Amino acid sequence: MTSERKALYASLGLLGLVLLAWEFLPPALGVPVFIIPTFSDCLAELSRMWRVEGLVGHTLSTALYTVLGFAIGSALGAALGYALGMSAFWEKVLSPYILALQIAPKVAFAPLFIMWFGYNAMPKLLVTVLIVFFPVLVNVLQAMRTVDRDLVNLARAYNLSRWQIFLKVEAPSTVPNLMAGLRIASTLAVIGVTVGELVGGNTGLGFLISYGGGQANAAMVFNAIVLLTVIGFLLYSALAKVEARVLHYLPKAQH
Repeated sequence: MTSERKALYASLGLLGLVLLAWEFLPPALGVPVFIIPTFSDCLAELSRMWRVEGLVGHTLSTALYTVLGFAIGSALGAALGYALGMSAFWEKVLSPYILALQIAPKVAFAPLFIMWFGYNAMPKLLVTVLIVFFPVLVNVLQAMRTVDRDLVNLARAYNLSRWQIFLKVEAPSTVPNLMAGLRIASTLAVIGVTVGELVGGNTGLGFLISYGGGQANAAMVFNAIVLLTVIGFLLYSALAKVEARVLHYLPKAQH
């Protein structure tokens, strides 16, 4: 039996133990259903949410804006990271402002976006873009700073233009850092969408969390959290597969 298969079986076994504890421990300890619902309670509520609450529509809305916000934020972060990496002057000019915006809590912008754009999808999209933007920007900029200068000087010796140096030397060298930033950003994208939906949304899983909390329906909140986790996991897994194909030439660690 391979180590990967052993790890899979161990992971599934641990999941089974968690589900059993979730099902039987709360009633045994006398925990009320509105505090910690059992696994079967959550399944029953999931069926009701499917039939009554429009669960599919809410889930698809959250998934759509998670992917859309991730794509826009990543593209902007990578573009600005490469641009600043190619210009030391503009990096020095803009770095204090980028740092200030990075330090500012992104979730605090959600009420402001709602004031500007109203109770629609735009605030949660902008919060997601803002949260995703910085991990990608920082990773790309750091990678551009650490490109092998000997390779750059060699390219200059062959009279390559600045754009050719970027395409043939700098961009390939920064791909591992870019992919790492994208994987980090994929987990943060779900947070951005959820914050936007919690603060002022009328659709999405974040809205269901807010609605369920107001109704003291813990099972609904649990189900929405699980579905948000699934969305984030699927996005992260897709990026991991892309990374494995793009960076297939890198040696793997031996255990």
